[in-house]
Amino acid sequence: MEEKSSGREGNAEPVVLGRSEHSISRRHIDPDALRILFRLHRLGFTAYLTGGAVRDMLLGKEPKDFDIATDARPGQVKKYFANAFIIGRRFRLAHIHFRGGKIIEVATFRRDPGPDALDQPVPGTAPQLAFGTPAEDAWRRDITVNALFYDPVSATLIDYVGGLADLRTQRIRVIGNAGERFREDPVRIWRVIRYASRLGFVIAEDIGREIAAQRHLLCGCSPARLFEEFCKDLLGRQTRSVVTGLRDHGILGLLLGRIGEAFETDSLLFDKACSLLDIADREKSLNHDLGLAEMSALLFWPWVESLLAGTPPDPYTVLKKAFTDAGMAVALPKGLRAQIMDVMALVGRMIRALRSGNMRWSMRGRPQFVLASRLCFRIEKDRAPETGESFESLFQQAFPARPIWGARRRRHKTPAG
Repeated sequence: MEEKSSGREGNAEPVVLGRSEHSISRRHIDPDALRILFRLHRLGFTAYLTGGAVRDMLLGKEPKDFDIATDARPGQVKKYFANAFIIGRRFRLAHIHFRGGKIIEVATFRRDPGPDALDQPVPGTAPQLAFGTPAEDAWRRDITVNALFYDPVSATLIDYVGGLADLRTQRIRVIGNAGERFREDPVRIWRVIRYASRLGFVIAEDIGREIAAQRHLLCGCSPARLFEEFCKDLLGRQTRSVVTGLRDHGILGLLLGRIGEAFETDSLLFDKACSLLDIADREKSLNHDLGLAEMSALLFWPWVESLLAGTPPDPYTVLKKAFTDAGMAVALPKGLRAQIMDVMALVGRMIRALRSGNMRWSMRGRPQFVLASRLCFRIEKDRAPETGESFESLFQQAFPARPIWGARRRRHKTPAG
């Protein structure tokens, strides 16, 4: 029987599970998030834990972030929490700051205002939003498993959109009509693939057809907005699975231009990229955060490798032309692109040095040398470097008789007399 996307015509009454009917415990919730929730309740507001935290706790996973939805307006949150800061232009919400850089997001319940309240959204931009009720807030979200609410005061779980059933069957469904939701905001296509890939869930069959029919709309989105989504995948904990999901749905070629097309048509090339991404994901699972330049260079290296084969006279000219001609829909900032090219040019030089024994050690002074050293080690050893391991250790193993110089020797003048 064919699965159907979640429709708004469903029962308006939510499914509510009591304390004994679900697996969520307050012990699994960040204490600062609990204090915010209970304080809002004491002040007379409705406040729920929502989003990925509720989903992950039901799946037995440790949540990364604890987001709160409430009927308190942003100004009211700011009034009652001295450590709250209001952010956002299109829709304002509160970030409550704590020691150690921890931030808990508190958003007011929202609704889709509809065509009568606001002008129709420009294609490729997110629709405008207005304040609403908990039910309206659940219905305006993207996918069902991210639209669950947990009330810590009564310890109840609240489901307006069928997310609990989808968690049990491990499927991803869009809230409302998938085709309409994708046309409203094509970035939802990317998010659906991301959550299905990270959770290991199946995308409902009708939604898969809509992805195939509407994916071209991603090219009309703001390049800066696509870059923001790109960063989420590179810096997230399961980059390889998401990139594989994007390839399976024919999205990589749209986002990364010729680079993505090469990954979609050349299985060997994509396997090399997946091998490097697997190494990076294992590092991130051990809380070893990799930066954006390092992750980008790691993803692009299999494509760049053939361009830097041999000894190009000027690798930066070759790399700049290649990225310019790639036709990427994702806009890489100039500074980041310069960092990526520097890393990959150094990696190309390092790999040639491991074959020839000739290395210009003055390059150790380059800002991206450490990143390039780690990437070179992953390429050569198919694993992450451990303490004390680097490109230098690889070079010493290959050429033990050749010294490694950090800088030129200074000539010592003979003292007069």
